[in-house]
Amino acid sequence: MIDAKKAITAFLAGAAIALLTGLAGPALAASGVQAVVNGTAITSGDVAKRQAFLRLQHTKADAKTATEQLIDETLKRQEVARVHMSVSQQDVDASFARFSAGNKLSVEQMSQILDRAGVGVDHFKGFIAVQMSWPRVVNARYGSTSRLSNYDLVSRMMQNNKQKPVTTEYMLQQVIFVIPEAKRGAITGKRKGEAEASRSKFPGCDQAKTFAATMRDVSVRDLGRMLAPEIPPDWKPLVEQAKGNTTGTRVTEKGVEYLAICSQRQVSDDQAAEMVFRQEDLDKSKAGKNGPPENENSKKYLDELRKKAQIAYR
Repeated sequence: MIDAKKAITAFLAGAAIALLTGLAGPALAASGVQAVVNGTAITSGDVAKRQAFLRLQHTKADAKTATEQLIDETLKRQEVARVHMSVSQQDVDASFARFSAGNKLSVEQMSQILDRAGVGVDHFKGFIAVQMSWPRVVNARYGSTSRLSNYDLVSRMMQNNKQKPVTTEYMLQQVIFVIPEAKRGAITGKRKGEAEASRSKFPGCDQAKTFAATMRDVSVRDLGRMLAPEIPPDWKPLVEQAKGNTTGTRVTEKGVEYLAICSQRQVSDDQAAEMVFRQEDLDKSKAGKNGPPENENSKKYLDELRKKAQIAYR
């Protein structure tokens, strides 16, 4: 999986230095079209912003490198939209705020850095959105194929004193207080309050759908059995920190959501062992201990999209 946090952190570190050293962004050229990707135009203004982005990372920042990076990003964004797996704008804004705070800057100060560097807030948030969404798409397509063989499982258990690792098994439901896109700005706060209030009254998973029917535009989805390493990163801290039978709420592209924890127990079967070992391998990859963090499946997927795409350079 692409390590989005590491990539964004590296950029922010460079951006902070740029502000301190008084780096000013280059004047943007007139926005002529540089390339068209499946009907989506990449302008010279986009390229100039990406060049500024690359300079802040102290990497090669010529127009060709910037253009190719933007083409890849456009292909990823189009595929994320096609399969409806984009993170919400609220998730992107929250990530932007977290990284600003992590660099001891307010959102306004971070925005000033981006403007002075010639990158701009919208360009950077577009980068964040792709970095957060693309791994979901890759995992959805290839996650089930990267299974460990029986031989690999036995070998790993031998290294683990012949013990299968233990993990937590959850039975989960997803409770969604739906927000129509047209009303997102107007009623999100109200819906969040309704969702929070419902948590204290949640009657348990067996009666969840009956409970949801008493409220307006609330749906319940059975997620079934999910092992701890399988829980999406956005939800994992909320599940682990849950007190009682519901997690805290999150604003997503669907509305305001929380998870109901129907049951949980410690397990050590073969599937659990595989999931734990795969998570360990992923953690090693992110730490640079097991090859590059860029997932091979990500490259394979992107190469396939490039072959099918209509890309015209101007």
